[in-house]
This record gives sequence, structure tokens and C-alpha cells, in this order.
Amino acid sequence: MSSIDSPPTSSAPGGPETSAQAIFIQTLVGAGVAVTGIALGYGALGISSEAGYGGVGPNFLPWLCAIALTVCGVWMVWEARTGGFRELETPSGAARGYWIGFVWVSAGLLLNAALIVKIGFILSCALCYLLAVQGLRRASGQPRVDDPRTWAVDAITGIVISAPVFWMFTQFLAINLPGLTSTGWL
Repeated sequence: MSSIDSPPTSSAPGGPETSAQAIFIQTLVGAGVAVTGIALGYGALGISSEAGYGGVGPNFLPWLCAIALTVCGVWMVWEARTGGFRELETPSGAARGYWIGFVWVSAGLLLNAALIVKIGFILSCALCYLLAVQGLRRASGQPRVDDPRTWAVDAITGIVISAPVFWMFTQFLAINLPGLTSTGWL
């Protein structure tokens, strides 16, 4: 196990010091968060500040997020530079990512995006759910992932989840989502 795979150690009195490499990586993470906050603030400059409902303009939430991210990023950099992130728990899970599971989940997301206008919201989201769950089942080492019954249960579950969402948006909120028919029910 390399030092990058191992969790940083606490710099509490009497404890071992955090490695220089871990401090550098932690500083980069904090700087990335701070830069993201600054970029969000820069983007919020282009949003109108004209007060809307309740006296709050549309740029309020982006500014709030930008300030929070910037403050958190600066704080993370300070924590890293003054001894490293404190009280980190030992990471759980495998030492390396399970790439086959990642491919299953990615395939579900990409096929959903590619097929949503062709086969409709319900079926494309059910397919996304089916493939994502297969990837997660394989990553956790569940038995019988190739069993047709498991596939059928996952497909039906995907439909049971996506159909009410589709109906809520199309029938009750009057938001158009791609469907198989023009009725708004499929």
C-alpha cells in the first residue's frame, strides 16, 4: 500500500505527523474547492440582482454557494497547511476502484441520454436503473447477478420508479418529458 492509498495520520500531540505528500494533496483539494467557489462567484456576476419574490433576486443562491465554497476551500487549505486534515477515518471499501461496475453505471447513464427521445422517459430511465443496479450488484459481489429473475426484478423496479415520476411531471406539473405516445401517460 503506497502512502497515497493510506489515510493521512493525525497530527494530534503524541501522534505521528502527516506526510508531506498527503499535505500537498490536501492543499490541492482545498485550493480546488476555493477556485470553484471563486469561479461560481464570477459566473454569478452575470445574473440579475433585481429583487424577485420575497425580496431575493435570482443571483442570491449562486452568491451564497460561491461564498460558502470559497470559505470552505480556504479553510481546507488552512487545515492542510497547519498539519493536515484532522480526525480522518480509515477509508472503507476496496483499495482500487471496480472498473467493470463503473462501465455498467456509465453505460446506463449514456444510454438514457441517447435513448430518452426515442423510447421515452419511462423506458430509458428504467434501462438506466437496470444497468446501474447491475453495476452496483457486481461491485458488491452479490450472487446471482446474471439470473434472469434478478434482471426482471430490476427492470420492473426501474419502471415502477420512473413511471410515477413521469406522470407527476407531465400530468400534474405540465412539464413536457419525452414519451412514447402523445397522451402523456406513456
